[in-house]
Amino acid sequence: MTRPSTPPILSELRSPTSPATQIAALRALKNELIGHEQKKEMWIGLGVVAPLARILNTHKAGGKRRHREVNGALDRAGRAQTRTDEEEARMQAVIIVGSLANGGPAYIQPLSAGSVFPPLLSTLCPTESSPQLVLAALRSLNSVADSICLSCSTADPSDASLLNELYTDHHLTSLSHILEQSSVALITQQQICLAAALITKTCKEESQRKRLASSGVLDALATRLASFIVATRGPTSPSDAPDDLGTAEISVATTRSRLSSILQAIGTIISNSKLRTTRFACASAFATVFPRSEADPYSWRAPHSRLSKRHPSNNSLDNLLPSLSSSQFRDGLSQTSNFPPLGAHGGWGSKQRPSRGFSSALEITPTEVFSGSEDDETPLIAWLIHVVRAESDVTRLMAAWVLTLLYRAGLANRRREAGLAMLLVPLIVRMLAGDYSLPQDTPPSYDISVLHRPEWLMMEHAPTVLAMLVVDSIELQRAAVDAGAIKRLSQLLKQSYDPLPSASAPSMWAPTPHVSNGVDSAEPPSIPRLGPTGISPEAYHVLQMRESVLSALASMATFKDEYRKAIIDNGVVPFVIHSLKPQTKEPPNLFPNASATSEKPSSMGNPTSVLLAACGTARALSRSVSTLRTSLVDAGLAAPLYTLLKNRDIEVQVAATAVVCNLVLEFSPMREAIIEAGILKVLCEHAHSLNAKLRLNSVWALKHLVHTATNSLKMKCLEELGPGWLKQIICSDAEDVSFPLGYRGGERESSGGTPITMGTPNAAGEQVDLLNAVEEESPGSSEAADEDEEEVNMVDSIGALSKIETIHKGRVFSANSKSTAHKSAIGQESDLGAAAQARMDDILVQEQGLNFIRNLICGQGAAEMIDYIFRELGQDKLFEILASKLRPKVVDAFNRDRRSAGNAVKHIPPQQEILTSVCYILVHLAAGSPRHRQLLISQTELLKLIVPLFSHYSAEVRTCCAWIVINLTYTDDQSDKVHCKTRAYELRKLGVYEKLEELESDPELDVRERTHTAIHQMKELLR
Repeated sequence: MTRPSTPPILSELRSPTSPATQIAALRALKNELIGHEQKKEMWIGLGVVAPLARILNTHKAGGKRRHREVNGALDRAGRAQTRTDEEEARMQAVIIVGSLANGGPAYIQPLSAGSVFPPLLSTLCPTESSPQLVLAALRSLNSVADSICLSCSTADPSDASLLNELYTDHHLTSLSHILEQSSVALITQQQICLAAALITKTCKEESQRKRLASSGVLDALATRLASFIVATRGPTSPSDAPDDLGTAEISVATTRSRLSSILQAIGTIISNSKLRTTRFACASAFATVFPRSEADPYSWRAPHSRLSKRHPSNNSLDNLLPSLSSSQFRDGLSQTSNFPPLGAHGGWGSKQRPSRGFSSALEITPTEVFSGSEDDETPLIAWLIHVVRAESDVTRLMAAWVLTLLYRAGLANRRREAGLAMLLVPLIVRMLAGDYSLPQDTPPSYDISVLHRPEWLMMEHAPTVLAMLVVDSIELQRAAVDAGAIKRLSQLLKQSYDPLPSASAPSMWAPTPHVSNGVDSAEPPSIPRLGPTGISPEAYHVLQMRESVLSALASMATFKDEYRKAIIDNGVVPFVIHSLKPQTKEPPNLFPNASATSEKPSSMGNPTSVLLAACGTARALSRSVSTLRTSLVDAGLAAPLYTLLKNRDIEVQVAATAVVCNLVLEFSPMREAIIEAGILKVLCEHAHSLNAKLRLNSVWALKHLVHTATNSLKMKCLEELGPGWLKQIICSDAEDVSFPLGYRGGERESSGGTPITMGTPNAAGEQVDLLNAVEEESPGSSEAADEDEEEVNMVDSIGALSKIETIHKGRVFSANSKSTAHKSAIGQESDLGAAAQARMDDILVQEQGLNFIRNLICGQGAAEMIDYIFRELGQDKLFEILASKLRPKVVDAFNRDRRSAGNAVKHIPPQQEILTSVCYILVHLAAGSPRHRQLLISQTELLKLIVPLFSHYSAEVRTCCAWIVINLTYTDDQSDKVHCKTRAYELRKLGVYEKLEELESDPELDVRERTHTAIHQMKELLR
C-alpha cells in the first residue's frame, strides 16, 4: 500500500517556516477538527500530538517576566491586541488539545503519551499567561477531565489518573490565584467557575482533598462564597470584622458569578473530613461577613425564634426562614433526644468517597471534640437554608449538599433537625421526583460539559445528599418517607436499567482492522494510537444515578423494618441483585438451586462504586429477619455475593464480607447453603489479609458463623484460622498507644459515621437495635434470640451501611477562626494518621477475635469446646492473655527523659469493648463444667483484676461481673456443693460480696436483677 503524503498543515507544524504560517496552520487545523470526530482520529494517527506538545512548551523561556509586565501595564483590551505570535500559537494549540479531548476517552491515551498535559497545566498561572490563555487552558482541562471520567468506569482508576500532576504545589497555587481574583469582568468569572469545576471533576482521592485544603484553595473558595453572602446581606466593611483577622474587603457577587460551581467544589473538598469542614466554616472570610457584636458576643448563636415564637431572634439570616411552631419543634426533638443515633455510614465513603470507599464492618467516629453551648452553630447554616429555599435546580442541590456536610460535622444546632425535616427534606425529595424548576432566565453555566447537564446532576446527586442527611436520624427518615422518597428512589433504580440508546459516533473506515485512516502499519511505534473508548455519557450518568440511589435506599433502611418492607414492596430487590453483577467475568455458579432472577444479568455490568453501594443496600435489607427469610432468599442473594467475595478489588471483598456477617447468623436460611459452598475457607483466607477492614469483617463473620454451630464446625474453623494466628491477633497491645480522649474502640469518623452507642451485644456477639430490639438472651445460658419472631429487627452489629461518610454531630462554635473551639478542632484532628488508624484497626480485630473465642465456648457442647480451646491455645497462655487485657496500660514507664515531677507515669485503662469481650469469655468459662469453675477460681490474679470492674461505668461490664459470680456459685449437683462453697468463700475473700452489695442500688435494672441473684446464691453457700 502506498504511504500517504504528509499533509501540509502537519509539515508546517513540525517545521514552521515562520510564526505567522505556523499560526495559520494551527487555525486551519482547529477549524478542521472541531465537530469532526473522524478527522480527529485521522490526525492522531498522523502524529499531530508531538508538534502540539512542542508548541505548548515554548512558554518556558522568558514567559514569566513578559506576562507579568503585560498584566500589570496594559488593560484587557490591550492584552488581546498585543499578544505575541508565541502566545497566539500556544492559544491555538490549547484549543486544539481541548477539541481532541472532547472526542472522548480514546484520545486521552495519545495525549498523555505525547506529554501534552504538563505544559498545558503550566499555562494555568495567571501571572505568567494572559487571561484568554488561562481561560482556554481551563476549558481544555475540563474536557480532559470529562473524558477521564468516562474512561474510569471501565478501567482501574489508578491507570486513569492522568491529572495527578495538577495536585502539585505550583499548579495548586495557580488555581488558588485564579479563585482569589476579585474582578467582576466576565472572563475572570468564567475562569473562577471553570477552576472550581476542574476541582470537582479531578478531586477523587483523600490525599488530593488534603492538598487542596492546605494549599489555600479551600480558603479561596470560602472567600468566593462570602461574596455571595455579602450579596444577600449587603456590603460589609472591613471595620466590622475583628481587628486581629486582617481580612480584606469581600467583594459582592454579581449576576456573572456562578454559585453552584463554588458550592460543588467546596463540597468535594470538605467531604469525608470533620477537620476540613471545620476549617472551612472557620475561614476568616466568614468572620468578616458574619461580624460579632461587642455588646453581644453570641449574636450569631443559633436562635430559637424560627423554632419557637417565644424567643427573639438575633440572627438576621434566620428571619429569612419560615417560622416553625413550638409543637413542631418539640415533636421533632423528642424523636431524637432520647436515643443517640446508630452508626450507618460509609466509605462518605467514602465512599469515600475515600478510596471509592465502602466502610468497614465497624466504622469509628470520634466523640464530640468541640466545647460550647448547644445553641452555638455556624451562621452558614441559616444562609444555606435560605439559599436552598430561594434558588432552583443545581444551585439548590449544591447548597443542600454543603448544608448537609456542615450538619453531619456537628456545625448545626441540634434543634435544626426539626427544621431540616420540614424545610430541606421535602425539597430534596421533589428533586428526586423531577419536580424542580429550570427557569428560562437562569444564567447559563460556563461549564458546558455534557456530563454536567442540570437534569443529570439532579438525578445523580440528590439521592446522595438525601442519604447523607437521613442516614442516622429517625425523624429525617420519617420526613423522607412521608414525602414519597422510597417510591421515587425505587423508580429511579428501575429506570437505571432501561435500555440505553446505542452509540451514534461513527468510526472511520480502514482497510484493515486497528489501522487508522490508511496510515501504514509500519509507522514508527512512537506514533500515538487511540486508547479504550470507555463508556458513553448516557451510560456514565446511569451508573452514577444507580450508585447514589442504592446508597439512598440503604440509608432509608437503617432503623425501621417497615421502611425495609416498603423498599421491598416497591420491587427493587431483583435490581439490587443485578447491581451486584460486576463488569468482569464471574466464577462458575456455586448455587445451582438459586432462582433464575438472581442469574439475570444486566446489560453492562457494574463498576466498583455501584457494587459497593449495592452491597450496602443488601446489607441494610438483610438486617430484617423476615426479609432475610423471604425476599432476599427468593431473589438469590447468596450466589452473586459469593462471587464478589473473590472479586479482584479488595474493597469489593470488604463490602461483600460485611453482607456475609448478616447471612451467616443462626436464623438465616442462607447459612447452610453458603457453608456448603465453602464460605468458611474463604472467610479464613480473608481473615489473614493484610487489609485491616477485610480482616475485621472476616473475623466478625466467623464470629457469627460459629455461634450455635456444631462443635465439629467450630473446631474446623479454628483449625482453618490457625491457633497461633488467633493468639497473635488477641495478644496485640495496640490499645496502650495514645488515642484522642473520648475515643471508643468501636467508633471512628468515616463515609460519613456516627458512633454505635445503641447497639447492645447479646451472647451471640451481635449488637441489638434498642429502638427495635431483638429479645436479649441470657449471658449465662448463651441461648440465641427467638428464631420464630418474624417481625423482629436484626442489627448486624456493623455500623456502616453506605459509601457516604457520616460524622457524629458534636457541639459546635462560631465562625470566628480565632475561637478556642477552632483551636481545639485543629488540635484534635479527627483524620487520624495512618499509624494511629492501624492501631485502632488492630483493637477492633482484637475485640472480634475475643468475641470469636466467646462464641466458640458457648452453647451445646461448651465443656468440650473449652477443653479444646485450652489444648489449642494453651490453658495458662489463655488466662495470661485475658489477664493482660484487664490490666491498665503503662505509658512512658521507661522514658526517663520525658518523666518529671509534673509528668509522671500514666496508666491508661483498657478499652471498654475489650473489657466486655474478656468478661463474657469468663462468663462462659464459669458456665462450663464444675472442673472449669474450679480452674477459674484458682486464677487469683485474674479475679483480682475483675473486682474493680464491679464499679465500672459501663452497665454491661457490671452485669458481666455479676454473671461471673452467678455462674461460679451455681451448683450442678450435690457432689459439686462442697466445691461451690469453697468458691463462694474465695470470692468473699477477694471482696466480691461487698462489691455486690454496692450494686444492689445500681441505677440499671438488669444490673440490680443479676446482683440480687448473685447475692442470693452466695448467701445460701456462706450460711
